[in-house]
Amino acid sequence: MKTTKEEYAVLCKQALPHSPVAKDCAWAFCVGGAICALGQILLDAYGALGFEKADAGTLTSATLVALSAVATALGWYQKLASKAGAGTLVPITGFANAVVSPAIEFKREGLITGTGAKMFTIAGPVIVYGMLASTVWGVARHFLWG
Repeated sequence: MKTTKEEYAVLCKQALPHSPVAKDCAWAFCVGGAICALGQILLDAYGALGFEKADAGTLTSATLVALSAVATALGWYQKLASKAGAGTLVPITGFANAVVSPAIEFKREGLITGTGAKMFTIAGPVIVYGMLASTVWGVARHFLWG
């Protein structure tokens, strides 16, 4: 039996659950904003403790990664992501979640072959690409712009 595009669209509309797009977008915006606000609060707090701006930024990033990793390990990050969707993809916390999730999922396979190996499933390509791109950019900048 062949179905037309229109019939297929009707079947899809019947089968898929209704998604309140405006509400989902607003919630994602609020959660992403809250994560960014937390980052700003941390940055200001580290600055108030006397750290230079660059050091405060580094400490803020490290704190957000650590908080995201702990939340992922406890299963909280996935619960938040299921409700907030793209709001949890703020780059630093989303990346930390992406690195920790496979490691936790494969912990039953052991520390080396499970957690250790799977931790780099996501991080490996990002690190390799980052190193390669920065090297290419550095070489190009050196030879083209002196």
